[in-house]
Amino acid sequence: MPEKNSPAAAVHGLFSGADSRLRCTWCQATPSYRHYHDHEWGFPVTDDRRLFEKICLEGFQAGLSWLTILNKREAFRHAFAQFEAEQVAQFDERDIERLLTDTGIVRHRGKIASTINNARRVIEIRQEFGSFAAYVWRFEPAPHQRPASITHEAVKAMPTTPESTALSKDLKKRGWSFVGPTTMYAFMQAMGLVNDHFEGCSVREAALTARAELKVPR
Repeated sequence: MPEKNSPAAAVHGLFSGADSRLRCTWCQATPSYRHYHDHEWGFPVTDDRRLFEKICLEGFQAGLSWLTILNKREAFRHAFAQFEAEQVAQFDERDIERLLTDTGIVRHRGKIASTINNARRVIEIRQEFGSFAAYVWRFEPAPHQRPASITHEAVKAMPTTPESTALSKDLKKRGWSFVGPTTMYAFMQAMGLVNDHFEGCSVREAALTARAELKVPR
């Protein structure tokens, strides 16, 4: 989950904005962060390009804040061909050197190389499962495996889950990198495989409704 950046988060996990809506405290920092929280985080995603983008950006986030990555997201999209896996899979050493000079993104050779590698791996998954989405949604936890109440304390106690660990292990077996269990849980939170909007958050019900209406890809 994105970082919690207010002492209030440790008590309630919610804050009231200028519009009087209660939101998860971690999005309090900027309007763009609140927009991300309100319209993207926790809503189910089945689009392969968006799923691949997010799993790559979660890898880039390692050691950094999500807000840093969010602020650079458009630059990342430009640098990595809008995260179209077929195009990124064609990148070579010259592209790595080019990207290492791109001040708009995180210039980390290992993470850049990982994104190219993972693009090639996601194509393999598509060939096996029909889509990346069909593969990813196999790891959605059953309702009874989730906490009875999604509070700040409950989510804080879950940096990983059995499902995020299983996803991480399976991806690593398939040759992926920068896909540790904690990173994969953050990915699952963001892409709506779990809904970790805290109880009382004004967005929680909308995310639950979106999941109820979703036709899970198979």
